[in-house]
Order: sequence, then structure tokens, then C-alpha cells
Amino acid sequence: MSFISYLVSGLSLGSIYALIALGYTMVYGIAKMLNFAHGDIIMVGGYAAFLAMSASWCPIWLAMIISVTVCTVLGVVIEKVAYRPLRSAPPLAVLITAIGVSYLLQNIALLTQSATPKTFKSIAAGAPPFLLVFEGKAPLFFTKLSDSPYGGESPVLTISMETFLAIVVSLVIMAALTLFINKTKAGKAMLACSEDRGAAQLMGINVNATISMTFAIGSALAAVAAMLMCSAYPLLSPTTGSMPGIKAFVAAVFGGIGSIPGAMIGGVLLGVIEQLSKAYISSQLSDAIVFLVLIVVLIIRPTGIMGKKISEKV
Repeated sequence: MSFISYLVSGLSLGSIYALIALGYTMVYGIAKMLNFAHGDIIMVGGYAAFLAMSASWCPIWLAMIISVTVCTVLGVVIEKVAYRPLRSAPPLAVLITAIGVSYLLQNIALLTQSATPKTFKSIAAGAPPFLLVFEGKAPLFFTKLSDSPYGGESPVLTISMETFLAIVVSLVIMAALTLFINKTKAGKAMLACSEDRGAAQLMGINVNATISMTFAIGSALAAVAAMLMCSAYPLLSPTTGSMPGIKAFVAAVFGGIGSIPGAMIGGVLLGVIEQLSKAYISSQLSDAIVFLVLIVVLIIRPTGIMGKKISEKV
């Protein structure tokens, strides 16, 4: 039962990593750049939701909308101000700019909110946990143990509402994003820009608007991830998004950066590996184990689990 509990916890954490990794992989797949400020957009989303929920008149659903709106606008502004002028600059210049934007957001949060961690109110506050009751081979869901026909005699696994929401929301967003990219005109414009921006522009696609939309979607996903992450781990500080952002980047590379299903798979696997490492090896070495697994995977398969080899003409 302990293993299943750790596995469910890993799936929940991995789902949050996957949502963040989707932002990385979309921006890289279309704009061919790494937005290392993405983790700090998560932090901004967390603070936006926290400040909104601090007002007595603001319900949780409205705080979620405010957080998503703030992050979406911030993502578009960052792309237009910091990254668009460097569209044809060397990759190193873009990387340094992204790091600069990251530190800028952290220090603005530090000046306006102080370094004292804030206690985040869970989006599932007051909701009862799920009880997964195992009887034979059929696990049954209940919200109260008294609802089970087997009483308290069967093995019971408690799944918090935050864990349940993280897994379900990530699956729904993954499916919706896949349909959006493959079935809509805007999604097909993104695919065209990812293949060849020059050719896409010649075919009448507004490349600047498409890239801005990509940043907007990625930043909105960061806001959703912020709500889920801060609900599960309720301390919020100016550096909250730093390590999750790095791990989500690792997840994107792990799954194959540029691949949306790869980001999802990489995030889930990363979360499971991290939680199992904490449980069975060492909580202090769990991060090192995660990066070690990444190194091994890239040695065996440099493009990641679902990445594709790209041949270049010389």
C-alpha cells in the first residue's frame, strides 16, 4: 500500500511538472528558444492568486481566472519586450536575456512581497479526500469510509483532493491542447511556424502573433500549475518557481523537447522517479537521482523519449 501511495503522489507531482513542461516545449517547438523565465511566471501566478484570495469578496474560481489572466498578459509582454527584438540574435543572447528576466521577476516579487513565505490557501480547501478501497482486484472510490460495503477491513489508500485535481486537470489540458493544435486554424499555424517560419510567413501566417499566442498559452498553463502546486505545497515565496521550473525543463528534455506528448510523459516520469527516490533511497539525493536519470536517458537517446531526429543540410 505504501508503494501505491508514493506512486499516486509521484503522479500528482509529475502532472504539475508536465503542465510547466508544456510551456517550455511549446515555446521551444515554435520559437526555437528556451524561456528560462517560465518558472518565475509560475511564481507570479501564485502571488496573483494569493493576493486575490486574500480579499474576502474573491472566491477561488475568480482568483484562478485572475491568476491565468495576469500570467497570460505577462507572458505576452515578456515575449514582445524582451524576446522579439532578439528573434534573429545568437542563442546565447536570448539565453542571457531569459535569465535576466527571471531575476527581474524574482526581485520585483522580493521588493513588493518580501522574502517571508506566504501560506497559500488550497483550491480544494474543505473538500473531502477520496478513499481508494481495495477489495480483491477492484479498487473502489469513496469519499467516506462508512460508504464502503467492506467497512474498515479492506486496505484503504487516501487520495487528497489536491492530488486528484492535479492528475485530472493535467490530463484534460493535455487532451485539449492536442486537439487545439491538430484541429484548429491557429494550432495549424503553430505547426507551420515550428516547421519553417519563413515559409509560414510567405503563406500569409502572422508569425509574430502566432509566437505571442504560444507564449500566452504557455503562461496560462504556468498559472494553472501554480494554483495546483501551491495547493499541494502551500508555502509561497519569490523563489517558489525556480526549482520546479528547472525540473520541468528537465522533464521537457526527458520526454523530447518540442513534443507535447513527450512533455507530459517526461513530467509524469520525473515526478514518479523523484517521489520513489525520496521514499526508498534518500530525500536529500532525490534531485541528484532525477538529473542522473536524465543524463542516462540522453546518453541512450539524445533526442529524449519521444523526440525526433532532425537532419540538416550542410
